[in-house]
Parts: sequence; structure tokens; C-alpha cells
Amino acid sequence: MNRIQKITDRDQNISQELLDIWESAVRATHLFLTEQDIEGLHPLVHQGIGHISHLLAYTGQEHYLGFIGVQEQKIEMLFVDPAVRGQGIGKQLVTYALHTLNVLYVDVNEQNPQALGFYEHLGFQVYDRSERDEQGQPWPILHMKLSQI
Repeated sequence: MNRIQKITDRDQNISQELLDIWESAVRATHLFLTEQDIEGLHPLVHQGIGHISHLLAYTGQEHYLGFIGVQEQKIEMLFVDPAVRGQGIGKQLVTYALHTLNVLYVDVNEQNPQALGFYEHLGFQVYDRSERDEQGQPWPILHMKLSQI
């Protein structure tokens, strides 16, 4: 049974479930963010979940355990419930996206070394760096691409 499914119906319940995963994952991994930062990002992530071209989730027994959003060959979001981190869910989501959506790129917060190591392990390499994120915040971004391109 394939536990990865495309999310086409992005109703309020599904969006909230994904937002809950995002928030718990960010609190566990993005230690450089303040409470105010997380609250400020919440509406942007909600909008992203609603509008991203490809949204895939890893399904558990009763709910989602993680999700990935892809736009134009770039991973825009990947979050896994911290309760199941380290069990290969993120790797399965990225691998699926690599093979089905031809993903080539991802951006990583420089202050999140775990994410950097994760993507390097999957074959991505840093090719550029920005001092600020897409919203102009002072959170440096590492731009990564698959090493074989």
C-alpha cells in the first residue's frame, strides 16, 4: 500500500491538520524562530498549503504524519510530525517527489543544520546563499540543487 497520496481536496479540516504538523515541526526544528515569528508565518503557510501546485501527504492510521509541497521542480515545504521524525517519512516524501515530480531544487534555512544535512544526504548541494528569506526576514537561505544536474 502506498502511504503517500496527493491531496486534491484542501478543505478546512485537511488544511488545519497540515498546519498542525507544520507548527509542531517548526517548533521542534526551527529553534531560531520566536513565538511571534511563528505566528507571523502561520497565514503564509496556510496560503501556501491552499495554492501550491503539488501537495502530497504521508498517511498514518488515522491522520497525516507529514507532507511535502512542490512548485515547478522545487520543494517549497516539507514537514514531518516530530513524534515520527527519524522514521524515514521525510525521505520517502522527497524520494517520491524526485521520481514523480522531477524535483531538482530546495531552499533551506541556514540556521536549520538538520535540514541541511538531510538534503545533503539525499544528494542536494548548496549552489547559492541569500542573506534574507523570501519575506525579507534576516534568516539566511541556502539554495540547493540535486548534485547530478
